[in-house]
Amino acid sequence: MTTTGIRLHAPAPGWSIDADVVVVGSGVAGLTAALRCEAAGLATVVVTKARLDDGSTRWAQGGIAAALGEGDTPEQHFDDTLVAGAGLCDEEAVRILVTEGPDAVRRLIATGAQFDESTDGVLELTREGGHHRRRIAHAGGDATGAEISRALVEAVRASGRGEREALSVRGGGGRRAGLRTIENALVLDLLTDAQGRTAGVTLHVMGEGQHDGVGAVHAPAVVLATGGMGQVFSATTNPAVSTGDGVALALRAGAEVSDLEFVQFHPTVLFLGPDAEGQQPLVSEAVRGEGAHLVDADGVRFMLGQHELAELAPRDIVAKGIMRRMRENDAEHMYLDARHFGAEMWERRFPTILAACRAHGIDPVTRPVPVAPAAHYASGGVRTDSHGRTTVPGLYACGEVACTGVHGANRLASNSLLEGLVYAERIAADIASTGLHARVPQPLPTAERPAHPLLPPEARFTIQRTMSRGAGVLRSEASLAEAADRLDRLHADARDALDENGKTAEPGVDTWEATNLLCVARVLVAAARQREETRGCHWREDRPERDDTAWRRHIVVRLNPDRSLAVRTTDTTDFPPTLPQAQEQ
Repeated sequence: MTTTGIRLHAPAPGWSIDADVVVVGSGVAGLTAALRCEAAGLATVVVTKARLDDGSTRWAQGGIAAALGEGDTPEQHFDDTLVAGAGLCDEEAVRILVTEGPDAVRRLIATGAQFDESTDGVLELTREGGHHRRRIAHAGGDATGAEISRALVEAVRASGRGEREALSVRGGGGRRAGLRTIENALVLDLLTDAQGRTAGVTLHVMGEGQHDGVGAVHAPAVVLATGGMGQVFSATTNPAVSTGDGVALALRAGAEVSDLEFVQFHPTVLFLGPDAEGQQPLVSEAVRGEGAHLVDADGVRFMLGQHELAELAPRDIVAKGIMRRMRENDAEHMYLDARHFGAEMWERRFPTILAACRAHGIDPVTRPVPVAPAAHYASGGVRTDSHGRTTVPGLYACGEVACTGVHGANRLASNSLLEGLVYAERIAADIASTGLHARVPQPLPTAERPAHPLLPPEARFTIQRTMSRGAGVLRSEASLAEAADRLDRLHADARDALDENGKTAEPGVDTWEATNLLCVARVLVAAARQREETRGCHWREDRPERDDTAWRRHIVVRLNPDRSLAVRTTDTTDFPPTLPQAQEQ
């Protein structure tokens, strides 16, 4: 593997703990991986940036897709996923998802998650865009993510055996090793040993708990489950913690990322004004699944005739349909009309969305809801194989931070929670079966070379506005070139200040986040410039057609030791293999 030697500028670790596995992130992927590792007898530490239930999973409204209904089959789910992925899905990864998915959901239910059921005790399944069957399990109407998060957090807390015991008992011999959680902690960089294998992580704890400041968790296996990077754009459905930390860490560690140009913009986000920034309220696809219509200011259903599924077409098609109509009508938004639901259905099926709309002065019972696309989900990420292994031995990734090949060029609605669930279980099984945890990590000392320069906190807003203007729903060579130029200037200014006079922004959460955002923004723009076609949720105005001959390929990016980007295109639709299993021992 190629090591970069690049790390964030940060104080040396002032404390350390040992574990068999450290899981970074506390969404459905992270907590599932942690619970399965702990059940296998591995001493497991969960590190999360805020509270255990503050990640993206909690905000998921629609549900979790799996072939659980009468007449539905994994093969039908497989077909719908491939269509949404626009020719770039890895078929093996998708088949794993749809065949292992139903039992994974049943195990989630056994863990304590309570999904909505009909009066006779059968799961009440609904339908979303791109699905030809009702296969979306939901909870609390539109609070599925919150319920899944609740159940997993309770299970994790029940598995904890107290700090002293959890840290002193190492895995092996089938013993329950305990599970430790460190909240309010931003992970900084991957630790490696002399052979380039994973040896743990450095992290900064923000003032709570037994430890404070920068420290380290030493472990031979690290699972990245850090979620998305929606905060790289001005308007997003992602929470404030979604700053691409996992992708940036992986790049600095020498890992490869792929398909980062495929950012899914959710078609129906509550429009709060042209200057709205930060996390925006989502209006779930399930609202359209229950029969809501997309209309313009004149009440015309503009998706009719654009796709056989109209408003329930895959998300990229609906987002493009909305953007086209906005341009035709010189409008800032379109409308979602569900007045025909009536108050009772809104209150029963979509209480969270109803409350959010009313909080902003809009009552969907009596008027259409203004909506516009906003950044929602990263279909690409850290490249993995079917067991979640990255190109760095001992480093795994699952959930939104990973690129398993499941989503291709556009994620099928409600496949994300399922992907996190299925691949987290596969990662835990791989760590337990390979004996990776038996290796005692020996981290190399902190490198003497200058650390990666940090950006000032205000650079975050420059990055977000640059990305929204140049790499949003509509892209072109001109817009992407301008974005690349602005981002490169930010990067060069920080690099030159460090290289020439040793100056950099003061280390801290705001500067580390801004630096991570710049890293992922540069990779995203580089990949988007490379892909000279329109495919899935990557829409090039200057290259409006899909080109399977030249571009049914993946774009893979890694970071060079000099902090430049190495961008390449794969020869086929298949991903190159990650490291042979023998190298992970």
